[in-house]
Amino acid sequence: MLMTGSGYVAPGARVRMSSRPDWGTGQVQSVVGARVTVNFENTGKQVLNTGVVALDVIEEARPPRG
Repeated sequence: MLMTGSGYVAPGARVRMSSRPDWGTGQVQSVVGARVTVNFENTGKQVLNTGVVALDVIEEARPPRG
C-alpha cells in the first residue's frame, strides 16, 4: 500500500493520472515500493513510478471479505 495526496493506493483501488486523462480510469494490480502496476481502460497495463507521476485515487481498495 502507498499513500498519495488523494488516498491510499493498494491493489483494487481505482485511480486516474491527471497528466494523462486520455488513459481513462484504471485499477491498481500491484504495488511494490514506488512502482505501481495499473490496468487502464484505454491503454491497458502500465507500470508507473509514483516518484515521477502522480495518481489520483478515485476509489480506495475495499478490504478483503472474510
